[in-house]
Amino acid sequence: MTVLPYTPETPSQTAGPYVHIGLIPQQAGFDIFQNNFGNVLFVPETPGERIRIEGRILDGTGSPVRDMLVEIWQANAAGGFSHPADRQYNQPVDPSFRGWGRAGTDFETGVYAFETIKPGRVIGRRGHGLMAPHVNFWLAARGVNIGLSTRMYFADELIANAEDPVLRMIEPAMRRDTLLARREQRDGKTVYSFDIHLQGKRETVFFDV
Repeated sequence: MTVLPYTPETPSQTAGPYVHIGLIPQQAGFDIFQNNFGNVLFVPETPGERIRIEGRILDGTGSPVRDMLVEIWQANAAGGFSHPADRQYNQPVDPSFRGWGRAGTDFETGVYAFETIKPGRVIGRRGHGLMAPHVNFWLAARGVNIGLSTRMYFADELIANAEDPVLRMIEPAMRRDTLLARREQRDGKTVYSFDIHLQGKRETVFFDV
């Protein structure tokens, strides 16, 4: 056996200019995956309030990032996740709800969108209290070394938000409102608008997870 000499770590660099082809190939016009995970998380029989989540990812200058991968992970209407590890509190499992979605920001408008249901309140870590309804976000794109994690809360859940242990850790002066999505009715549908700012004065709160 030959022992290779020690060599220094290769310098890191950001993802290349065509990373969106690997992350969201169908949107880029390449049909390379057998199962293209989409942005619709429910089927007709899924219980819960139908909602649309949409927004833009904005860079430090306020310009939309038009080729970013956006993934979400959320609980069902009863507050249970579609994952074997989420069984310790016996939350109801909904086999008709995937709970995970993937989309890309539009190449022209920079808008991302998901069709999903409003999640229920989730039992906190170690069974301590209830978290407010929320949706977990994960972002990746060229120029981003490590995927960014954040959460979207619902601005109309005033009581639940006031009790949420994560939101309570963030002082109002520390951009707590950057995690709140506003509700509106559009063409008979409930839409929650949630823009994410990567940098700048309105930078969204991101989490080290």
